Amino acid sequence: MNSYYCFLWSILTVAMLGCIDQKEDEIKEVGLVILGTVQDGGSPHIGCKKSCCEELFSKQEYQRKVTALGIFDFIAQKKYLVEASPDIASQIHQLNKFSFKNDSSLVDGVFLTHAHIGHYTGLMYFGKEATNTKNTPVYAMPKMKIFLEQNGPWSQLVNTNNIKIKTLKNLESLAITKQLQITPFLVPHRDEYSETVGYYIKGPNKTALFIPDIDKWDRWETSITALVREVDYAFLDATFYSGEELNNRKMSEIPHPFILESMKLFSPLNLYEKQKIYFIHMNHTNPALDNKSNAYKTILKNGFNIAEINSVFLL
Repeated sequence: MNSYYCFLWSILTVAMLGCIDQKEDEIKEVGLVILGTVQDGGSPHIGCKKSCCEELFSKQEYQRKVTALGIFDFIAQKKYLVEASPDIASQIHQLNKFSFKNDSSLVDGVFLTHAHIGHYTGLMYFGKEATNTKNTPVYAMPKMKIFLEQNGPWSQLVNTNNIKIKTLKNLESLAITKQLQITPFLVPHRDEYSETVGYYIKGPNKTALFIPDIDKWDRWETSITALVREVDYAFLDATFYSGEELNNRKMSEIPHPFILESMKLFSPLNLYEKQKIYFIHMNHTNPALDNKSNAYKTILKNGFNIAEINSVFLL
């Protein structure tokens, strides 16, 4: 067992032990809400003339948003976003519904995973053209911080104090309220502009993994199967169901784990452990987005879950 995995596993183990002594009357309203489940380009997808998007373009309303999580703590009266997606306006509005009443603040902080368009470009709405926020905390890894500081228009947000970037460190836990901790951990991905992280989120009673983007599981030195066993919820990269979805891109250039591959990898897990897994971050071509598809039904039949927008998970 390598040192990286040992350290991450120790964080999870301590968190699980800390939950054992929690009494029922101490449970507070702390949790996550799914604010989006789709890959960066959204759904319906720009320029797409396939059946997966054609009908959606004709509908006035649809519930597909780019992947993001909301974290809320009723007692601390705090709420955070994980990812700043292009759908950030409606996602913050929705987060307010699942947090608390009589709150006029926009958001208490944003945690970024990496510099691909669906994960940070929502920051543009914090600028003077939109909300003109003041020192909104944005939590980012070192390379991500440099990318935002040295490239416009993001650098303007920094220079005009719309956002205040707070540096994260790999495997270093941050207490965002008395009841909530969040820990970034590096994962292999296409890191053209920044490193890529997933997050481990610890509440007073339960824990969650959030890994929306990663290369094939075997390229990571950590055992994802072992980590799933140690948490209560695992929101995992499900960009593609299989390699048959794209006929105009080389899959080697976008080596996400296919859902079919992930289900095979997780097949040794018992049903209780499989049900911790919620597939998220699905490309517009992914048949799992359609609850009438064979892919959707196969995932559920095998004991896994598909993340649904507005679903709440108490921590």
